[in-house]
Amino acid sequence: MVKLVALYKKPADVAAFEKHYSNAHLPLMEKVPGIVKTELTRFFAGPQGEPPYYMMFEAYFADRDSLNVALQSLESRAADKDLMSFAKDVVTVMFADVYEG
Repeated sequence: MVKLVALYKKPADVAAFEKHYSNAHLPLMEKVPGIVKTELTRFFAGPQGEPPYYMMFEAYFADRDSLNVALQSLESRAADKDLMSFAKDVVTVMFADVYEG
């Protein structure tokens, strides 16, 4: 299994970010083919204070081939275009192999 990971720094306008993310971006991501599972995590302060990231989105795929097909899809391109329209300054996107014990 592999996953797409999007880490978000805290946006300047949290309310506007959350509204767009929930109402526009997540619905676009839900249309991307091949996604097996998604997770959305919001971080909160701990013993060392505020975390370096505000939120993390993870989309799991069966394998790298499935991920590559998804990334080439029109749905993924639409989601990426949307992401860059509202979060380009706060997002880091990575890909990872997942090992489950």
